[in-house]
Amino acid sequence: MLKLDHPDKEAVGGEVVPVVVIGNGPSGICLSYLLSGYTPYLSPDASHPNPLLQSKLGEQPHLSLLEQDLEYLCEGLEGRSSNPVAVLFDSLLLPDSDFGLDRVSPLEWRYEPEHAIPHLVLGKGPPGGAWHAMEGSMLTLSLANWMELPGLKLKDWMRDKRRNVRNDRATPAEIASYYQHYVSQMSLEQNFAGGTTVTSVTRQSSPQDGAPPCWRIQGLQRREGEVLGDGGLAPEAVPFSVLAHNVVLATGTHDIPARLGVEGESLPFVHHSFWELEAAICRGELSQTSDPVLVVGAGLTAADAVLATHHLNTPVYHAFRRSVTDRQLIFNQLPKLLYPEYHKIHQMMTRQQYQPDPDPDPDPDRAQNPHGHPSPSLHANSSPSASYSGYLSFPRCKVVKFHPDRKCVLELDSGQQIVVQISKALVLIGAHPNLSFLRDNGRPLGVDPNEPITCRRNPIDVDPFTNAVVAAEGPGMYAMGPLMGENFVRFLKGGALAITSDLNKKRREGGGPGGGEVTSDPWLDRQVAAASEEVCVLRL
Repeated sequence: MLKLDHPDKEAVGGEVVPVVVIGNGPSGICLSYLLSGYTPYLSPDASHPNPLLQSKLGEQPHLSLLEQDLEYLCEGLEGRSSNPVAVLFDSLLLPDSDFGLDRVSPLEWRYEPEHAIPHLVLGKGPPGGAWHAMEGSMLTLSLANWMELPGLKLKDWMRDKRRNVRNDRATPAEIASYYQHYVSQMSLEQNFAGGTTVTSVTRQSSPQDGAPPCWRIQGLQRREGEVLGDGGLAPEAVPFSVLAHNVVLATGTHDIPARLGVEGESLPFVHHSFWELEAAICRGELSQTSDPVLVVGAGLTAADAVLATHHLNTPVYHAFRRSVTDRQLIFNQLPKLLYPEYHKIHQMMTRQQYQPDPDPDPDPDRAQNPHGHPSPSLHANSSPSASYSGYLSFPRCKVVKFHPDRKCVLELDSGQQIVVQISKALVLIGAHPNLSFLRDNGRPLGVDPNEPITCRRNPIDVDPFTNAVVAAEGPGMYAMGPLMGENFVRFLKGGALAITSDLNKKRREGGGPGGGEVTSDPWLDRQVAAASEEVCVLRL
């Protein structure tokens, strides 16, 4: 346990935490690993397949990667991420992985506790973040080794659990368990505080004389069933407050499902999560005799919904904004052999498209259902050898509105509107992060400060080599992972490298991150005396 101050009191003893990380998913876990003193070096006997990078790394082999010029090392590298440090770190951890090769990493990890930076990682649930809430049986998009964190091979961990890795991919449940085990295996538990919800992050003056301003992080921590000294039960949630020189935003973007913003979207048959589909299936609400389920979206979650519904032989309408040939469509970026189930979905989207009736019915309220009674005004473009019964796609299409009688109005890019009768609608068009603890929900921090923060369209604007937030109210704020546009675990590890490297640079240039020496910070080392009623306990 670590003692933290009550919201209306100053920090205990005027202490300021060097780093607070908001979010305990793979981003926060990987960052905690590096901040705890685990340091990457170029192995003396190793070489990298990229001769330019190998030459640069060989110039100062005695220096750790955290001490080197990341911008210099990134020059000339190319990869599947737009973040240069992510490409660098991925290239070092998984050389030539894009070519399907399983090369040994040229990095070796040394545990150097004298270089550790005390930190605290806050999360709503157990370590692993949103992975604990994902559907547990389907395979992940990424290859298993792309999901792993430094120092613990995922395949080795899975082999110890005596499971054959099917198609070199793992399930979300396995990944969540791996991340939780990782924190324990690497002895990081003392840095994690679960059951916490951050409600406010603000800039304020430091309680230490002559020190620069710092960040105050406030929130609530659950105390379910905790027994107090007098035998009574603690409140369900206790407020906490902590001061930090640096704060890292690593919350991910799975908090708030994105909405269409159309009339009728709040009707009870319109849902915004895959779990609601699963619940309907468990209740027996869908069968092959049901009216079609409308799935809106062209991402992987939408594809999973199509697969789950199609497996029940329930008819499916699939509406999405892009063309099936659009290069930005995720299905056009996946190798067919590695992702056969998503290749099947793409085939269905391509081969069974709605074809507009050249002489549409003048009655816009007539529902058309090709699966019950095929109509000449609504038919699929398919051949007998490529027909998937009960599925119809609507490319370049948008939802106009939902009616209470379970009819939905769709509009094609030509402007033609059609009405379809449905049993349920699943709007799976992504999610937005919950940044309610920041001013204006974090909008001022985005690439476009006038728009909400989203992973794809408007991520937080950061320095590409340090991950420092460009428009922060003061120094010492960083962002990593999906918040700054990096969706895949494979690449978000680069954010941990960039941030740790920058914090180490601050320390080398005089003083610790934010102004204090970090190698002997009393916040972590000193056991605080028994808490008074003015001091709340943030349980780790």
